[in-house]
Amino acid sequence: MPLIIIIVLLVVMKLTEFGPLGTISWWWISGLMAVAFIWFEFIERLLGLDKKRAHEAMEKSRLDRVKKTFEGPGRSRRK
Repeated sequence: MPLIIIIVLLVVMKLTEFGPLGTISWWWISGLMAVAFIWFEFIERLLGLDKKRAHEAMEKSRLDRVKKTFEGPGRSRRK
């Protein structure tokens, strides 16, 4: 995600010609876009990072469901 933010900032700076980065070549920006594309389409899948995030989200929702079930309304807690 930081790579996408950097790319957006570079594009804005290039379009507005703001500061010294406003004079850089479009090749640098398009090169970063290519790196981001390769990362998100191939390398992230290769390393299994996309499955890891999905698994963590499913585990969190499962734990929330279990917590809600056992602490739901109408359930008395034993002391």
